[in-house]
Amino acid sequence: MFQLGKTIVSEEVIENDFICNLHACKGACCIDGEAGAPLDEAETEILERIYPKVKPFLRPEGIAAIEAQGTFVKTEDDELETPLIDGADCAYVIFDEQGTALCGIEEAYNQGEIDWKKPVSCHLYPVRVQDYSEFSAVNYHRWQICDDACTLGQELGVPVYKFVKEALIRKFGADWYAELETVAENLKNKS
Repeated sequence: MFQLGKTIVSEEVIENDFICNLHACKGACCIDGEAGAPLDEAETEILERIYPKVKPFLRPEGIAAIEAQGTFVKTEDDELETPLIDGADCAYVIFDEQGTALCGIEEAYNQGEIDWKKPVSCHLYPVRVQDYSEFSAVNYHRWQICDDACTLGQELGVPVYKFVKEALIRKFGADWYAELETVAENLKNKS
């Protein structure tokens, strides 16, 4: 672990390789698990605002889940998340012709309907950020469904932090990311 500003970063973000392999996993991270995508307070307001423009991109069951539960939910632990369809798929999930899970929010963004790509927690994956009162912990999250992504990342030599560069800059800023690159280069030169 090392500190960058008000973040504590796991070296695993630098040491492990990763590139999403949607052909292999079919977007399982959006349909497996027991919780929706983590959200922050500002993102809940964005979801409420953009929902009318995202709605045409969603599946009927996603629309039904959102209209029954809201554009976001608050868990028993007061965590904010995207709603789920019957406790499984994220309500914002859509599928392409090959059956790969995609994000309806991101599709609306790609089509120029909205100016917000998707929740930052989704954009950052496999990096997870846990906010505490004094700092944020930045960790690499391992999940068996991403084994093919790890293999592809190793084959192409792309570390996690480079794969999620855009998302890390979105979350922490370009200066923070430049410092991360310096730390990564220093660690690489030491080995």
